[in-house]
Amino acid sequence: MKPKKVSESTTTMTEMVMPNDTNPLGNLMGGNLMRWMDVVGGICAGKHCEAHVVTASVDHVSFHKPIPLGEIVTLNAQVTRAFNTSVEIFVEVFATNIKGGNPRKCNHAYFTFVALDDETKKPVPVPPVIPLTNVEEQLFESAARRREVRLVLSGRMKPEQASEIRALFSTFQS
Repeated sequence: MKPKKVSESTTTMTEMVMPNDTNPLGNLMGGNLMRWMDVVGGICAGKHCEAHVVTASVDHVSFHKPIPLGEIVTLNAQVTRAFNTSVEIFVEVFATNIKGGNPRKCNHAYFTFVALDDETKKPVPVPPVIPLTNVEEQLFESAARRREVRLVLSGRMKPEQASEIRALFSTFQS
């Protein structure tokens, strides 16, 4: 498969927090934000894989700052690394008021999506990622460790098999 640059699938989505998106305190409900993050991540993954994708996992998500009613939410998604049939997508969430004031980063998470064949619905190979910038390279390199953590936590890999994580910790001991 032909490798693809990160920029080829980078996706931005913008939403306004409406009354039906909020909790009783007038802030965006976490579940609605996660849905938006899943949508923008899925679009990004689908563009990279040129296939339909399904969400396989979401890494640690925490809600750092509330996003009140009427705020504008911008979600940026980019592929960090491709594995055999899956891609890791980094999603960042930013908010501003309607005039663009009070800009702030509110959240981020790593999503893993698996590409599926249209007919069989079975996983299919995905194109490799070409990181070009320093940030893209850092996200690419650290993706292998995040993947190992996901596999260990899901019971699909034994901790002693997690060579990337072990190598990281051995650098701290030196």
